[in-house]
Amino acid sequence: MPKKLKTHQATAKRFRVTGKNKLMKRKAGQDHFNSRDRGQTTMNKRRDVSMHPADEKNAKRLLPYS
Repeated sequence: MPKKLKTHQATAKRFRVTGKNKLMKRKAGQDHFNSRDRGQTTMNKRRDVSMHPADEKNAKRLLPYS
């Protein structure tokens, strides 16, 4: 009987897979010190962004069933 592959839970919590198999992640640098940023910068940090294709390959290896 073949073994099941384990999902890397830290990766599963940080990234989500879209319907077209792209990986979305949160924008970095939004934990603190946001009051000094421009309003437009703060709004842009709230949005999810797609991962770079070079990093996407490694992350998908850690998420075998997504």
